[in-house]
Amino acid sequence: MTRGLRRTLAALLALILLLLGLLLTVTQWLPRLAGIWLPEDTRVELNGAPGWQQGGLYFPAVRYLAGDCELAKVSDAILGWHQHRWQLHARQVQLDSNCLQSLPQNTTPNDAPRTLAQWQALLPGADIHLDQLVLLPWQQYAGQFDLTLDKTAQQLRYQGENLTVDARLQGQQLQLSRLTLTQPLLPKPLDLQGTLTLPTFADGLPVAGELTGDASLSQWPQPLRLALNWQQQQGTLTVSQQGDDQPLLQLPWQVDQQHIRITQGHWRWPQPDQPLSGGLALTLTDWQQGLDHTQVQGRFNLLTQGKGGKGNLVLSVGPGTLSLNNSALPFQLTGESKFARLQLYGAIPGELQGMLTDPQLVLKPGALLRLRGRLLSTLEVDEARWPLAGVTLSSEGINGRLQAILQAHDPSFGRLRLHLDGRATQFWPDSGRWNWRYWGDGMMQPLNAKWDVKGTGSWQDTLISLDTLDTGFDQLAYGMAQVSKPRLTLTAPVRWQRDAQQPSFAGGFVLKSGQTHFSYGGWLPPSELEFAAKGSDPSQFIWHGQLKAGEIGPLRVNGRWDGARLRGQAWWPAQSLAVFQPLLSSDLKMRIQSGQLQAQVAFSAATDQGFEAGGHWTVKNGSVWMPDSEINGIDFSLPFRLKADQWQLGRRGPVSLRIAEIKNQFALQNITADLQGHYPWQERQPLRLSNVNLDLLGGHVSLPDLRLPQHEAALISLRDIDLSRLITAIKPKQFAMSGKVNGELPLWVNNPRWLIEKGWIANGGPLTFRMDKDMADAITTNNIAAGAAMDWLRYMEISRSWATLDLDNFGNLTLQSEVKGTSQFSNRRQSVNLNYRHQENLFQLWRSLRFGDNLQSWVEQNATLPSKKDPQP
Repeated sequence: MTRGLRRTLAALLALILLLLGLLLTVTQWLPRLAGIWLPEDTRVELNGAPGWQQGGLYFPAVRYLAGDCELAKVSDAILGWHQHRWQLHARQVQLDSNCLQSLPQNTTPNDAPRTLAQWQALLPGADIHLDQLVLLPWQQYAGQFDLTLDKTAQQLRYQGENLTVDARLQGQQLQLSRLTLTQPLLPKPLDLQGTLTLPTFADGLPVAGELTGDASLSQWPQPLRLALNWQQQQGTLTVSQQGDDQPLLQLPWQVDQQHIRITQGHWRWPQPDQPLSGGLALTLTDWQQGLDHTQVQGRFNLLTQGKGGKGNLVLSVGPGTLSLNNSALPFQLTGESKFARLQLYGAIPGELQGMLTDPQLVLKPGALLRLRGRLLSTLEVDEARWPLAGVTLSSEGINGRLQAILQAHDPSFGRLRLHLDGRATQFWPDSGRWNWRYWGDGMMQPLNAKWDVKGTGSWQDTLISLDTLDTGFDQLAYGMAQVSKPRLTLTAPVRWQRDAQQPSFAGGFVLKSGQTHFSYGGWLPPSELEFAAKGSDPSQFIWHGQLKAGEIGPLRVNGRWDGARLRGQAWWPAQSLAVFQPLLSSDLKMRIQSGQLQAQVAFSAATDQGFEAGGHWTVKNGSVWMPDSEINGIDFSLPFRLKADQWQLGRRGPVSLRIAEIKNQFALQNITADLQGHYPWQERQPLRLSNVNLDLLGGHVSLPDLRLPQHEAALISLRDIDLSRLITAIKPKQFAMSGKVNGELPLWVNNPRWLIEKGWIANGGPLTFRMDKDMADAITTNNIAAGAAMDWLRYMEISRSWATLDLDNFGNLTLQSEVKGTSQFSNRRQSVNLNYRHQENLFQLWRSLRFGDNLQSWVEQNATLPSKKDPQP
C-alpha cells in the first residue's frame, strides 16, 4: 500500500469517526446549534437517541420550550428526502397556546421586511404529514394535518372529528374550499367557504375577501345564512334567516393601524310573542400590539315594548383589556326591559377578570335586579328583588351571598311575601355548595286564613336537601268546615340525590291540625296525617302514610307518582261506627249505638284525565238511637267509581241498603233498596232504583223499579196495610178503624207537574169505622142537621172503599173517594153511600199529623142525612 493510499484511508477513517461522533452526540450539539437562530430564553430538547428509519432521520421526541413552558412537542418524527422533496412525518405534534405569553417580545429588525411572494420563493418543496395535531386547550379540535409546500402554491388539508379545513394559497389568493366546525351548541355543523386576498407583506389582515356559510341554532327554528365581505379596511358581517330579506344581525366594521371599529351595528329577534331589537358599537384600540394591550370599549342595547310602554336595557363595557392571563374589563348593565306581562329593571356594575379562556365576573356594590308584572296566569308580582353585590361568577361556579325577595298578590287567592337568603361556594347546578334559609307569610282569601312558612336547606354537588320545614295556617274556613291551626312539618329531611348513576329521593311529612268544626254542628277531633315518599327523583317516587283523628282511623294510604299521574290506594280497616259520634250535631239528638265501617278506595289524578276513583264502602249491623225513633240492623254496601265528574254506582254489584227495623210512630221492618247506574244520569247511562221493599203496619210496600231519566211512572204498591195499626200509631181520639187496604201509587220524579198521578187506594176486605161518642155528640150540639146524620155514622161496616188521588209538585193532594157500607144505630141498620172530594196540602198535613181534628172539621161541613134506610134485622 502506497503512502498516498494510506493517507487517504486515514483521512476517510477520521471523517467516519467524526460523523459517528457527531451522530452519537447529536442530542447535545444540535439543540445548541439551533439555539443560535431561536428567540432568546427558548430552547430545543431532544429526548431519546435519533436513528435511521424508513429512509429518513428518526427523532423519538423533540420539545420546544419557552422558559419552563413546553410550547411544542413532536413525537416520533421522521425527516427524509424523496424525489427531490423533503418529507416530514410525525405521529403527534402538540402545541400549548398558554406558553405564547412566555415568548420574548419581538424587536424591530434592521433588515427590510420581506413580501409574501419573497417568503414563498424561499419555500422548499416539502410534504408535511402529522397523524395528529393538538392545540391546547382546544384539544377537542385535534385532527390529521397535511401541508404541501412549493414556490407556486401551498395546499392545506385538516381532518378532525370536530374541525375540517381544505384551503389553497396561490400568490396572494387564498381559496377556502371548505371549513366545517362542529360545536355542542350547534345542532348541525357550521360550514364556511370563500376567497381571501392576503396583503403584500404577511403582517396584517387580508385586504379583501368574501366568506359565506350556513349555520343552525337549537334556539332558532330556521337555518341561518352568514356572509362576511370586506374591501381594504372596511366590511360587513351579516347574519340572516333563509327566506328573509331583512338581516337578523348586521355589523359594519372598519380597520386602521390603531383601531377596529364596529359602528351602527344592529340586531333583531323576530319572535311573534315578543319581538326584540337593538344596536351595538365596539372599538378595539391598539389591536396590533397584541390582545393584552388592546383597549376594549363598547355599548350594546336591547329595545323592548310591552306592559308599561317601551324599555331600553344598555350594557356598557370598558375601557379595559382582555388578556389570556389577566383581563380587566369593567361593565355596567342598566335600564329596563318591558315585555308583554313583565317589567325587568337592572343596575348591575361589575368587572370581567382573570384569564380570557376562563374569565370571572365580579359584581360590585349596588348590583340589583328587580322584576314586576304578571308571572303566572293570575299571580301579579308587586316586586321581586335580587341583590347581587359581591357575587362572582366563573367556570368554577357562583360565589357569594344569594338573596331574593318576592312580594306578590293574586286577585282570587290573596297576598304573599317570601324571602330567600343563602351563600354559594363555587356553585353550579350539581356542583359546589349552596346553603339557604327561607321564610314568608301571606293571606289566603278563599280560606280566610293567614299562613306562614320557614325552613332551611342546601344544594351540595348532586344532593339537594330540605332540612327543615314549618308551614301552616291560623285556620282554614271553607264551605261548611273550619279547621283550627293546621301545620305541615318534616318527620325526616327531604333528600334528592341527582347522581345519574345512583339517583334517589326520600322525605317524611306530618300535617297536624286542631279540631274541625262543621256548620251543621258536628266536629272532627284533632287530626294527624303522616306520610313519606321514596323514589329516584321528585317525578318518580312511591308514597305511603296514614290519617288519624282522635279515635277515628287510621286510614292507611299509599301510591306512586310518575311525574304525570298520581296513583294511590286507601284502606279503612273495620272500625266501630261509634267513633264517628262527634261528626253528628248535638241538635240531632242522635246516638250511634253499634255497627262497623270498612272501606277500600283506589284513585288516580292527572292533568289530562282529572281525578278518578273507585272502591267499596260497607257498614254492617249499624244501630242509631233518636228520641222518637230507633234504627237497627243497618247493612250498607257502596261499590262506586268516579270518572270525568260522573259517579258510577254499583259497577259490579248494586249499591245495597238493608235495615232490619225502624222503631218510630210507624214501625217499619225488613227494608231493602238497590241502586245501580250513573249520576248525573243521562239517556245512555241511566240510574236505576230497584228492589225497594218494606213491611209497614202489618202489610207490605214495594217499588219494583225506578229508572232515571224517567219515561213512565214507577209504581208504588201497597198491600194489606192494617188500618187498626195505623190508627194505633197516630192515636186519634175522634175515631177508630179496622181492616186492611191495598193501593197503587204511580210515582213521577221528573214530571213537570205530578208526583203521583191517578193513584188509587181500596179496601182489601171488610172495614169498620167507629166514631168517638164525644166527637159525635159535639157535632150534634154544633150542627143539628149534621147531628142527625152522625147518629148513622157512629158505627159503620164498609163493604167497598175506593179512592183515587193525585199529588202535584207543590204538595197539593186531591182525593176523590167513594164509600159504601152499612151503619148501625139504636138497633137499626142503614145503607150508607158516601162520595166526597178532599183537597189539602200534604206537606202541611205531615207537619201537623192531626188527622182526627181534620176529619172532624170535614164531617161537620159535609155530613148529610141518609137517603135510604134498611129495616132492622
